[in-house]
Parts: sequence; C-alpha cells; structure tokens
Amino acid sequence: MSGRRTAILTAGLAAGAVATGIVGRTILVRRRRSDPEAGEALATLPPEDLGPVASFDGTQLAVRASGDPTRPALVFVHGFSLDMTTWHYQWTALSERFRCVLFDLRAHGRSEKAATGDLSLQAMAHDLAAVIRSATPDGPVVLVGHSMGGMTILALAESRPELFGKEVAGVAFVGTASSDLFRGAMGSMTELLRPRVGSLTQAVHRVNRLRKAVLASPADVGGVIARVTQFGPEASPHLVDYVVGLAARAPSEVWTDGLAGLMDMDLRHAVQHVRAPALVVVGDRDRVTPPAAAMALAGELPNARLEVISGAGHMAMLEAHEAFNDLLARFAGDVLELKHRSNGKRKRA
Repeated sequence: MSGRRTAILTAGLAAGAVATGIVGRTILVRRRRSDPEAGEALATLPPEDLGPVASFDGTQLAVRASGDPTRPALVFVHGFSLDMTTWHYQWTALSERFRCVLFDLRAHGRSEKAATGDLSLQAMAHDLAAVIRSATPDGPVVLVGHSMGGMTILALAESRPELFGKEVAGVAFVGTASSDLFRGAMGSMTELLRPRVGSLTQAVHRVNRLRKAVLASPADVGGVIARVTQFGPEASPHLVDYVVGLAARAPSEVWTDGLAGLMDMDLRHAVQHVRAPALVVVGDRDRVTPPAAAMALAGELPNARLEVISGAGHMAMLEAHEAFNDLLARFAGDVLELKHRSNGKRKRA
C-alpha cells in the first residue's frame, strides 16, 4: 500500500473508529451565524468535591456532585477521551431535582492514570462501581452513560448484575453501541486499515501519531473532521471547540491502549443483565454510533425505550441539551418513583 493511501486510511480510523474521540484543534469552516452557546462556562465543575475515590486497583478518581444529598441520584459516565464537564448542561439544570454525581474515568480529566496501566472497559466498570459505593451509598441511582460511558455501564452489568434493579433503578444510554464500533463513521475505511497495515494495536498507535501531527499542524483539517463525524450540522462552534480541546488533551495511552479495547469490544452478552428500565437516546445525525446501533441496543435490552433527537450528532447531551434534559428528567422521575413505590410495598409486606 502506498504511503499516501495508508495516510488516508489512518485518517479514516482517526475520524471514525473512536467512541467519541476527536482529533484536531479548532473549526475553521463555520456558518456565519450567531452562536447561542458562546460564552457558556463549560469547564465549570460541580461545587462539591467528593474525591478522591479509590478504584479496585488503587487508581484515584476525581468525583464531584451537585444537589441535595437526600434526593435520588443520577450518576453520569462520560465518553472516550473526554471528562465529566461534558455533562455541564445536565448537572446545572437537574441538580434542583436530583443529586447529580459526576466523575472522570481513569486516565481522563482530573483522575489519575491507571495504577496498573489497565484501561479496559472492565477496569472502568470497577471505577463506576467504586463511585456508586462511595458517593451514593443509600441508593437508588440512575446511571447515565455517553458512548464509552454507556459501554462501561454494560461492562458493570456483566461483572455486577446484582446491582441492576436493586441499587441501579434505571439506565440511560446516550450514543451507545454494544458492539461493532467499526460500523460507525467511516467504518469501511477502518476495516480496510487493520488487515493491510498490521494489527489493531499498531493501527491505534498510528491514530495517536496522527492526532499529534494534526495538533502540531497549522491546518485545521482535524476540526473539520470533528464537525463532520461527531456533530450535527447546526452544532454550536463553542461546543465543538470545547469537546475537541478535551480530546486533544487526553493522554496518549487513552488513544492507544484504551482505543484498542473499545474497537474489539463486544458486550452483547451483557445486555441481558440490565434488569432495570432503560432509555436509549441517539441523535439522528450520529455517525459514530448511528441510530441503527441504538435501535439494536434498545431491542436487546430487557426493558427499554428508544428516543431519537432530531438534528443531533454523537454529542446529543450537549448539542440538544434542552430536549435531552427533558427526556432524562422524565425517565429518571418515572423509574425512581416506581422504585419508591416498589420499596414501599415490600416494607408493608
């Protein structure tokens, strides 16, 4: 294969074979229109510092919270190469009604690098279990996972099925698939890349080198790729820039070891263990985990409903935060009320 063709295919992997990773710096091509999200302080952290929380292998996790501790809790799990601040519009809007708990997965955001180098979804499921145990000991909770965060919840269901329906009253999956990530954005290119230029591990190392090259380049091609693959056509430039910046700052091992694990992920067997009501949300412009993947996930879950948000891409909780918050608040309120009534009946019995 020529060097030029290899570079094109590697760019395809960088653009499409991540659960929410984005290469690049800023968006050069933008519509000349006002940005309603401009100036929003997306990096603001929830006010309460509950960390550090130690995971199973000693990795220290950054955990924050907002809202009355006596209220039912929502625990938010972010996507690949991002951090807890991608839930900005959720904790700021919903903490008057719910206890909102946010954390950074290992090697992401403000959490420590993995103590033993383990960046598998199974290790991240242990991170989530540690946060549930430490930050929401009285339960019940609703788990909300975006992309890799949703896959982390599935990994938790695989390893700790007894939590679901008991401590975990409900689950919201946002832009999540249970398998076949290669079928997402530019998936045909990613399938071409692996057999021609070596193993998947070698391929993701090429992705990381490409990411660094794009960051060092005066061109803004990476930002354009980010908008095309990750966001809907009307996405706020401010939101796009912010998410691109988060992904650009992620450590190299997230883009190598972590990405390789995601691409080989198959958690279809774990779906049956989510014995709690589930909400599956997807943007109709999502190219990373397309609506077809969301439909498949909703069909596999024991008790799920699917909601499609018009005009949104892979980052629906940011791009269409008002519509997303309405869906999440109604779902969480319904399942927590159902859980409360169920607990009351058991006590009376």
